[in-house]
Amino acid sequence: MSTVENGHSKCVSIGPHTVGNSLPFTLFAGLNVLEHSVDSAIEVAQQLATTCGELGIPWVFKASFDKANRSSADSYRGPGLKRGLDMLSEIKRQCAVPVMTDIHEPDQAAPTAEVADVLQIPAFLCRQTDLLSAAASTGAAINIKKAQFLAPEDMRHALDKCERAGNNRLMLCERGSCFGYHRLIVDMLGFDQLKAMGYPVLFDVSHSLQLPGAAGDRAGGRRNQTLALARSAMAQGLAGLFLELHPDPEQALCDGPCALPLAALALVLRDLLALDQLIKAAPAPTIQ
Repeated sequence: MSTVENGHSKCVSIGPHTVGNSLPFTLFAGLNVLEHSVDSAIEVAQQLATTCGELGIPWVFKASFDKANRSSADSYRGPGLKRGLDMLSEIKRQCAVPVMTDIHEPDQAAPTAEVADVLQIPAFLCRQTDLLSAAASTGAAINIKKAQFLAPEDMRHALDKCERAGNNRLMLCERGSCFGYHRLIVDMLGFDQLKAMGYPVLFDVSHSLQLPGAAGDRAGGRRNQTLALARSAMAQGLAGLFLELHPDPEQALCDGPCALPLAALALVLRDLLALDQLIKAAPAPTIQ
């Protein structure tokens, strides 16, 4: 269940972890989409377990069973609901980790919640009332991504829809805003606006590096700037960071240009852990 942190901001429990804006950050990381074999997902999960264990970072494995919003009809979408949930179950069993995955339709909520600890609402769907209500009704923790076309303050409506369905195990996730064609930017001041709504706030650095449609029939990306962007956001004092990884991003079946190479994981997390500890050791004073 959620608890109240400092009388204002809620925390959300996910398996053994407690996620909150003033707590040490939780990492939500994994593959963009489950690929043909579960082996690549388990490779990523095992590396995450090792690295996060060494650094003392709580983590949740993330991968999608379906990417329903690919640029092209010919793009790989994933193994689908049944096979995907079987794969996520295997990852949970082998790596003893909570898992998060996307849902796109209301009737996916209940079966997915039987496996996933966190249901993720994709950014383009964060205004879909039936989807939010169905997800909330499962009682699972929910990560709601902010649409690229919404202002931060507009996310209060998505929260309200979930609360009316009886669920306050909610998190908000920033993932960049549209800025002209083929470009996303991140409004750093928007993090404070999201946190003011009283729920944990995550930052999806991988998708914020995306260049939508820039590669013709697929998205481009700027994965070489992962650390630069993640540092900027983590300095705002966030509950968690969202990263997508791949053993070989050039061979990834989805969003390889945005994926952090698995070999760079430890380097990035050591840097961000030090920054998170520094920021949260001395909360920023309020300026009127």
